[in-house]
Amino acid sequence: MPRPKICRRIYFEPNVTYFKPAGITLRDLQEVVLTKEELESVRLVDYENASQNKVSKKMNVSQPTLSRILSSARKKIADAVVNGKAIKIHGGIYEMANKNKFFKKDSI
Repeated sequence: MPRPKICRRIYFEPNVTYFKPAGITLRDLQEVVLTKEELESVRLVDYENASQNKVSKKMNVSQPTLSRILSSARKKIADAVVNGKAIKIHGGIYEMANKNKFFKKDSI
């Protein structure tokens, strides 16, 4: 039996949770689901240029786990862009950080 996943800590709630290619109807699209912790890892490492060590501590995971989350997120984003798929940001096992308080959300 595998170990249960530890909640990842995220600091960002996206305003937009769905992206699709222009000119293709929604019913004709395949979609890729990007979890909120995957989005947070991409945001912090790629957009904010933070080191993986700092991000792993901030998200409350080990550096190898962060590396796996980041690799999964990048692969999903690349698949969506290259193959013209929609990206849906949804779910994951995480806790939302808000002014030193944490709100747990376990939605998959």
